[in-house]
Amino acid sequence: MTSKRFLLLATLAASVSLGGCTGYRENRGFIMNEELASAVQVGTDNKASVERTLGRPTFTGQFNDNEWYYVSRKTSTFAFRTPRVTEQSVLRIRFDAAGNVAGVDRTGKEQIASIDPYGRSTPTLGRKKSFFEEFFGNIGTVGSGGLGGAQPQQ
Repeated sequence: MTSKRFLLLATLAASVSLGGCTGYRENRGFIMNEELASAVQVGTDNKASVERTLGRPTFTGQFNDNEWYYVSRKTSTFAFRTPRVTEQSVLRIRFDAAGNVAGVDRTGKEQIASIDPYGRSTPTLGRKKSFFEEFFGNIGTVGSGGLGGAQPQQ
């Protein structure tokens, strides 16, 4: 009887511990409807009609307000790993000065850039100081009048 109880408890403990290792998928950003996205036509639509059809964009151009971006991304994750992008769709709509659609472009997952940081510290130019030089180096250099180096107002 005890071996059956032990086996049951071991199976229960294993299933509970492995339950946290399941993978999951997630949709992020704009949910792309292909029929609505393909309905946007160059020369026919303007900013108001695009907003009625697709809604507000995910973001606008940083240097040009006449570029709207709709970004959709699907990711998958296993356990506690970093999410991996499985699908990405970026719809860029460009407008002319009058607010009419001048171009519609699509890109996908190929535009994702992976940036690796350089080590654990940022390289700097100049002299390297020790901890004590950094800590005690500013004593007497902040100012000469009063506490804290502030000059009294007259």
